[in-house]
Amino acid sequence: MLRLIAALLLVTAPAAAQASTDDLAQSLVDAGSPGAVVMWGEGENTLISVAGVRAEGSEAAIELNDLWHLGSNTKAMTAVLIARLVEDGVVGWDDTIAQHLGDRIDGIRPEYANATFIDLLAHRSGLPANAGLTTLLSLSGTDAARDAPADRIVYAEAVLTRSPAGEPGEFLYSNSGYIVAGAMLEAVTGESWETLITREVFEPLGMASAGFGPPGTADVIDQPRGHRAGLFGGLNAMVPDSGQSDNPPSLGPAGRVHVSMQDYARFLRLVLDGANGRDGNYLSAESWERLLTPVGDNYALGWGISGGALMHAGSNTMWYLQAVVWPDTDRFVVVAVNEARSQRVQPEIGRVISTLANGR
Repeated sequence: MLRLIAALLLVTAPAAAQASTDDLAQSLVDAGSPGAVVMWGEGENTLISVAGVRAEGSEAAIELNDLWHLGSNTKAMTAVLIARLVEDGVVGWDDTIAQHLGDRIDGIRPEYANATFIDLLAHRSGLPANAGLTTLLSLSGTDAARDAPADRIVYAEAVLTRSPAGEPGEFLYSNSGYIVAGAMLEAVTGESWETLITREVFEPLGMASAGFGPPGTADVIDQPRGHRAGLFGGLNAMVPDSGQSDNPPSLGPAGRVHVSMQDYARFLRLVLDGANGRDGNYLSAESWERLLTPVGDNYALGWGISGGALMHAGSNTMWYLQAVVWPDTDRFVVVAVNEARSQRVQPEIGRVISTLANGR
């Protein structure tokens, strides 16, 4: 499932990125991943290196403009979308679940009724991490075959009528919170989360490559494919639009965006500009402070916070991507592979990030 995966490294403010990003990308492939991308940015400069193949067993090489599944790194984008709508007066940070979903879902438990957008985005609503397996299976299918907003109401009902997994105000990482937040936006606006984030985030930032679900087409290996571990070892490339190559479409606000690294850099530079007071007109300084200030010890709205760095990782069990942003030094790093055997992949990605962070 979509999840935040803590990096197994101590991240410090990076020195100059002296290691070759080409060599680092290749090292991930040498360690066993089909394909990899490493992106390093400082100011307006960006280095992107790729290695390996789009699908195990194919000769289709990863290309610089290829699309990568962000997994839970989508959450920071959903938070920015909500900030935009707050500034437009469409919703408020303190709007509650009961306020926007009370007339659509019967039996919302009282423990959730007064949870706000802030509670949901900071993982402090008490909601469980995910809906139950029966619900998820009932919502599975391709983007074209499902009605994502209607499915989000089904998902929201399943979790909002279920006993809390944590106390209100307690940190409990929850994909459900972001899905409920998306359903709240849809209830207010009458528009899908996909339409809203495209109009309010992707289009203003020029992120033309951004889309939803697994990238590519079924008939041609025209984009990287996610991979699952085989029953008897090895990896199986997952065909896009098979209904098994991503989480259900209703989970979009929690982690189903795909994008090129060039366009992801646009979003990360927006975050750097906001953190450093350079965002002239996209969001106010007040909104950026709200988005990037921890609620509690180490999680803001869509970003984990550690040692002055913003970080997040995402995986739908078929892809793995880690992003780290250092506002103080105006730098960022993204490392991704098109598989997600976490016990093997996570240390390798941590090694690459540490190498770039420490300039070795």
